[in-house]
Amino acid sequence: MYPMAGVERVVLLKPLVESELVEVGEFTYYDDPVAPEAFGVENVLYHYGPEKLRIGKYCALGTGTTFIMNGANHRMDGPSTFPFPIMGGAWAEHFDLITGLPGRGDTVVGNDVWFGYRAMVMPGVRIGHGAIVASGAVVVDDVPDYAIVGGNPAKVIRKRFGDEEITRLLAVAWWDWAPEKVTRNVRKIMAGSVTELEEAE
Repeated sequence: MYPMAGVERVVLLKPLVESELVEVGEFTYYDDPVAPEAFGVENVLYHYGPEKLRIGKYCALGTGTTFIMNGANHRMDGPSTFPFPIMGGAWAEHFDLITGLPGRGDTVVGNDVWFGYRAMVMPGVRIGHGAIVASGAVVVDDVPDYAIVGGNPAKVIRKRFGDEEITRLLAVAWWDWAPEKVTRNVRKIMAGSVTELEEAE
């Protein structure tokens, strides 16, 4: 669970997550100086289902990266947004008023995504492969592959590569390589070119 010897603030999430509503790919990690092991409770909020949180492989989640799930939604079609039924008592007889709220489906994070400090992802968002979410960004809409987004609400600042290179990178899909092949090609993955990845053995 702790990939860095002697550094307990960094945890791999796959062996840590216990909820059936959360799926995390290999080597994805979370960095938190206080309680990284509490990720499922502190950083995945209002997650009552049935929507899932799916995070790909090789993602880097900075301290405070938070996923707000559909359970945070309140009714907005009446005079009040207050969820009376959850308070219990006679109000609980009207629990049907807070069930079946509209949702946007699963929240899906691609592979090789980097989240900066205190990034926040709202329900049902899809974040593409190779994207970067800037510190403090509030992601309310889908993020394209290899885009850098920032702000509140998050907007595309720029693409990391041109369209042709992005197409080629998605075809290579290095994150699906066997760990041995990744190990042989770490330099190309981190500092090489798309052509070098295409030719990797």
